[in-house]
Amino acid sequence: MRKLRILIVAMVFLMIVTMAGCGTNTESSGSGKDITLTYAFFAPENSFPAVQMKKWAEELSDRTNGQIQVDLFPGGTLLEASNMFDGVKNGTADIGMSATSYEPARFPLLTISDLPSSYPNASVASRTVYDLIQEYPPEAFKDFKIIAAFTTEPAYVQTIDKVENTEDLKGKNLRIAGSLSDIAKKLNASPVAMSQSEVPEAIQTGVLDGYITSREVLKDFHLAESIKYVVDYPLHVTTFVAVMNKDTWESLPSDVQQVIDELGSEMAIFTGEYHDQNIQESLEWSKEEHGTEMIQLSPEEQEKWDQAIKPIQDEYVKKLEKEGLPAKEYRDRLYELIEKYSSE
Repeated sequence: MRKLRILIVAMVFLMIVTMAGCGTNTESSGSGKDITLTYAFFAPENSFPAVQMKKWAEELSDRTNGQIQVDLFPGGTLLEASNMFDGVKNGTADIGMSATSYEPARFPLLTISDLPSSYPNASVASRTVYDLIQEYPPEAFKDFKIIAAFTTEPAYVQTIDKVENTEDLKGKNLRIAGSLSDIAKKLNASPVAMSQSEVPEAIQTGVLDGYITSREVLKDFHLAESIKYVVDYPLHVTTFVAVMNKDTWESLPSDVQQVIDELGSEMAIFTGEYHDQNIQESLEWSKEEHGTEMIQLSPEEQEKWDQAIKPIQDEYVKKLEKEGLPAKEYRDRLYELIEKYSSE
């Protein structure tokens, strides 16, 4: 009888130990030790990419029951555009977001989809480019985890003085992303490469006569105080990509990694839709508060712009094909995705 009691006690003890062990495993794979990640971006917190990073951080925290917290560093407070991706690689930040068009040599295929491609809006462009990055991951990101990708709406020429044709652009200094400088040249303007965050001061000091970018900056950067004209002719997009340090990614629990993967495509949709709404608000505010005017090109002038712009992408694709990159395949897929998402 005594042996039976000892055996029962031993079995109960074994069951308690086993259950405790199972509880530990569940905790470590789910709601275990809290983790704090740092997330850097170069533009102000009111800019639409920074709104995305805040939304991403909130969703990650909510879906992990508060296990993951994200400290946000917008406005270049931790890393600037010039050292964003390198800063993430060396561990200065766990996550960093920048515009790939700032470093065109590192992202040749992405430049194809940045060039004028008949995107109707940011929603279609963001979903298209997100898919392209999944299907054709940039070699420059092989040592990172890509967590988000989206784009601006198509860019527009925005100037202090009225522009109705390419002759009006002659000699004008326009800020444009470096990889897209040919667009400004083809339109008779002088391209100036600089971060968007530097533009307000450059406008005020007369360094710039305008810029070519998406139109939310009229309100977000209060540029409508100086910029009075927007040419209604859509051009290129700018792609933003957020990446995580590879060691940080590999250290995360598998269920957290799953949440981050789920957020990738969701953020492309959220950011595109938010940005399109943001654009409309910016245009209405700029017109009502500062009298900003949309300039319609004449049919003859629009044809001139079409003839000047269209060959840029064709020539760039040929160049990349000669370098052994699947540029034609990439461009074909680009237009398939634009058609797909434009019809939804």
